[in-house]
Amino acid sequence: FLGLSFSYFILIPAALNFFLTYSDEVIEPLWSFDQYFEFILVLFYSTGLAFQIPIIQIVLGFLNIVSAKQMLEAWRYVILISTIIGAVLTPSTDPLTQLLLSSAILLLYFSGVGVLFLIKN
Repeated sequence: FLGLSFSYFILIPAALNFFLTYSDEVIEPLWSFDQYFEFILVLFYSTGLAFQIPIIQIVLGFLNIVSAKQMLEAWRYVILISTIIGAVLTPSTDPLTQLLLSSAILLLYFSGVGVLFLIKN
């Protein structure tokens, strides 16, 4: 639910604002209902998937597959991977939407590490 709210109130307005204002002098923004619906649906799915990260971390921690300390030590890779995931999962090409999704993934990852650390100690 939190992922859908983030997508609906933050990502979608930022992406639509970018699309409607980007080079509006050159190209007239004309979307069909199918294109708009597919765009919104992809953002909902990708954000919903991204917001499952803390749950996956807690499960991995309870199964003793990865500890919170190991997750925290891999922060450089997490930043790189979150940037790549943000670029791949956002259907738009604007950097603002990619940055918002990437920062949400980072925030979720580090909050999952924090929750796992609190639970295990």
